[in-house]
Amino acid sequence: MLYANQSQTNITVGLQYQELLGLVMFSILTSVPCCVFLFINGTMLFTMRSKPVFRETSRYILLYNLLFGDTVQMAQSQLMYILAACRLRLTYPVCGVLVMLAELTNKISPLTLVLMSLERYVAVCYPLRHTTIITIRNTGVAICVIWTFSSVNVFTQVLLMLNFQFEDLVSMQMADFCGKESMTLDQILDLYEKAYTCFLFVSAGMVVACSYVGVMIAARSASTDQSSASKARKTLLLHLVQLGLGLSSTIYNPLLFFISKILDRIIFVRIQNVFYFCIIILPRCLSALIYGIRDQTIRPVLMYHLCCQWRCLPLLSVVPTKANIILVT
Repeated sequence: MLYANQSQTNITVGLQYQELLGLVMFSILTSVPCCVFLFINGTMLFTMRSKPVFRETSRYILLYNLLFGDTVQMAQSQLMYILAACRLRLTYPVCGVLVMLAELTNKISPLTLVLMSLERYVAVCYPLRHTTIITIRNTGVAICVIWTFSSVNVFTQVLLMLNFQFEDLVSMQMADFCGKESMTLDQILDLYEKAYTCFLFVSAGMVVACSYVGVMIAARSASTDQSSASKARKTLLLHLVQLGLGLSSTIYNPLLFFISKILDRIIFVRIQNVFYFCIIILPRCLSALIYGIRDQTIRPVLMYHLCCQWRCLPLLSVVPTKANIILVT
């Protein structure tokens, strides 16, 4: 009997050690790329404020707003991931603030993609009126409307959350890790969130798809710049992909809940880390990578800031390329 108990204890300790080792390894593999992506996004944000052309062009202002929301969302998701990996349990008020911040920034991206799609539609279909419709003032007003609309959604969720009788809880300390599912204590809040998310992404997808169809129809006209129309079609397709990836993040928690019921804990933790990286982190860095590589105006300035200046300056001074001229002006 003593030998059997000792053997069972050794097996339990071995499983705990294996789980801990796997958690540490996957946490490192997840956190390092996230830090790299945060650095790239931060550099991209600095790049978007470094030149007057970026601060005075509507589509770059919208891109900055998209990048800002994605960067805050990525940093907040990584913070909650670290808290969960360290097995730290928060109080309900602190977790509620983190979750509401995530909700605010998470809904900014699809709304900004809608504005960016409409801007491309106007640029291709109404090129002569583009400068009068898409102005700096109108862009600023549209961004303020986006943040106000998202803030109203968060405020509504807070009001619904306050309907829950927190005094019935034994303690304000959470029994589980901080997350959106942990804060969904009321059925009404859950139904509201599902309805709002469905309405938001369906509406955004329809607007982007209609913009794409409008650009395709305009491209058949002989008076339309074919090069501009082709670039706009590719950009709108990328917006649809970004919307799809953003929608996939809404099924992250339900998917994990389903998998946790059918898989072993160690395997579940590994799959959770993979899903976290692919569904939560990766889509948040696509905007910086896509626009940083595709846009001919952003790319040379971004590469200049990504590289160490003391290494780049000697190389830039040797070959007077077009990129160097942009950097100097």
